[in-house]
Amino acid sequence: MIQSLNLPVPLHVKDQDLTLRRATPDDLDALRLLLADDPISATRGDNAADADADAYGIALRAIVADPSNDLLVVSGAEHEPLAMMQLTRIPGLARGGSTRLLVEAVRVSSGNRSSGIGSAMLRWVMESAALSVGARLVQLTSDEARQDAHRFYERLGFVGSHRGFKYAVE
Repeated sequence: MIQSLNLPVPLHVKDQDLTLRRATPDDLDALRLLLADDPISATRGDNAADADADAYGIALRAIVADPSNDLLVVSGAEHEPLAMMQLTRIPGLARGGSTRLLVEAVRVSSGNRSSGIGSAMLRWVMESAALSVGARLVQLTSDEARQDAHRFYERLGFVGSHRGFKYAVE
């Protein structure tokens, strides 16, 4: 179970004391802004429009209600989310019945990119969360256009071993 992770946890990043914690409904507007702050997400409709607030609220409640999912944020002293990521535990038959931990929607606010927050988040996933949920593999996908992100993930030890496909349901 993802939601059995022992949170919150402190993250110390470049002389900042931050907290990795579960997202709450109070974070919804900040989460929408984090998504809109990303140029690729913005082209996909994540523009923090007030008209979409209900849809994001429904999605956040669904994630929080699902014991195989969690939405985590990194916050500072003001408790405002500076970064976010979704984790999904996927039991599987492949690789000898291995469980995977999927990392999705990794976003760091533009003012905090290259600050070490993303590295701290993903190292926690790789070193603590994966073991806590019994995962033998941590995986993520990244848009082909995110070349900087690909270099970042590779520096952390991720290997670009697969090619992903998507089908948009209309």
